[in-house]
Amino acid sequence: MSSNKSHILHDISLTILILTASTCLGGLFRMLDFHETNVVVVFIFSVLLISRVTRGYAYGICASVISLLLFNWFFTKPYYTLKVNDMTYFITFAIMTFTSIMTSTLTTKEKQAAAEAHEREYESNALYQMTNHLSDAEDASAIAEITVRTSSDVLNCNTACICFDENGTPEKSFIQHKSDGTIIRRELTNPEELKRRMEIINDSSETIGNECCYPIYGKSMILAVLRVPLDTCSTMSPSQARMLHSIIESAALAFERLRSLQAQAKSREEATQERYRSNLLRAISHDIRTPLSGILGTSEMLMDKLKQEDSNYILARDIYQDAEWLHNLVENILNLTKLRDGKLVLDKQPEAIEEVIGAALMVMEKRFPDRVFDVDIPDEVIVVPMDARLITQVIVNLLDNASKHTPADKQILISVIRDEEKVSISVADRGTGISEKDLPNIFQMFYTTRSKGADTRNGVGLGLAICQSIAEAHEGSIQAQNRSGGGAVFTFTLPLRKDKK
Repeated sequence: MSSNKSHILHDISLTILILTASTCLGGLFRMLDFHETNVVVVFIFSVLLISRVTRGYAYGICASVISLLLFNWFFTKPYYTLKVNDMTYFITFAIMTFTSIMTSTLTTKEKQAAAEAHEREYESNALYQMTNHLSDAEDASAIAEITVRTSSDVLNCNTACICFDENGTPEKSFIQHKSDGTIIRRELTNPEELKRRMEIINDSSETIGNECCYPIYGKSMILAVLRVPLDTCSTMSPSQARMLHSIIESAALAFERLRSLQAQAKSREEATQERYRSNLLRAISHDIRTPLSGILGTSEMLMDKLKQEDSNYILARDIYQDAEWLHNLVENILNLTKLRDGKLVLDKQPEAIEEVIGAALMVMEKRFPDRVFDVDIPDEVIVVPMDARLITQVIVNLLDNASKHTPADKQILISVIRDEEKVSISVADRGTGISEKDLPNIFQMFYTTRSKGADTRNGVGLGLAICQSIAEAHEGSIQAQNRSGGGAVFTFTLPLRKDKK
């Protein structure tokens, strides 16, 4: 307010000074017996000069009226009165007034246009410099520092920028601009309160204490907050508000670009690690499979030559079972790496679902000869396009998993349900079930549950991951859930139509 008053007093003083000087000059012209037209020109020039050095239209228009009155008072007969003896002076007055107002208006418009052009040039240059610096920024702190410097220069104040992490939580420290032009890092006193206020914000800014907080949003979440002193916000001009909005948009684009680059780098790193792990697993599996085949053959030969009552037969049988478990594990690893690398080609053929389940049960009979599996299949023949070998492995893995977690006297049920678009195959057991903590991660590679039965063989967490990969390769899905009354049920689906490929 004090600044506006000083501007008004300054413009009024200039107006009075110029009109006084014009009147004095007109008096000199009259003393020198110049024609009064010269005096009219002097007053018109004074109005033009006042419009140029003052702000707004009001001073020029007022100067036009005052000039007319001064000319009438001092330079038309009878002097020192507002009376006019010669009626032709009214034409002079009209022309003088019209010319003064017209020149005043044009001059003021030209001055405003020049000021706006200068503002646009300043804004464009500031944003250009900011964009160039942002393109070289390598981290969030650098972006925040550039944003703070630019906004502080534009608003002529000390701004601050608080960065948010990927979870939408403010960092513990923030960038602050000081009056001497330096940048410091200060500790954020109440990050949780700031996060809560930013989550419920309804306007473009939020007043917290003696500062206005302007959120910098990305596509889906808040990226940072720009703090501006409250007194600066209340006296901000339209051009400054426009510049602040552009600065916030530029900063948002820079933060979003940085997040995107970080996500891409993380994806590349994960892909590289996955490739190294797959290559390692594949190499190890190939090296182990050959000696395992020899161990299986040798132990089976020993079992054929020994009687079941012999202690050596029990030893050979245990060797055979352990070697078979290792052999199945190796096959699972090889198939999983091929599925993840996209190198396992599906051989889809129309297959009867009961035949595939029967093949899986034959495998399970060798592994668990004393286990009884219940089967619930519709009477109709259900033909599904599938790779029978891989779907058999899915069923075997699910049955094997259920057998290891279910006591021998409890039921394991295989059921098939068909609808118009898909077939659902379920394996339900009455074991210990799946804990709520394990349920979301049950299909991840190398993830094993902590709850195991007494006679459960330790696994490495590949069986269910293979089931998921095979089901998804068939354009189906798989899910796990707990059963009422105890136990778990795994259900995978297969579409009844062939894929478009």
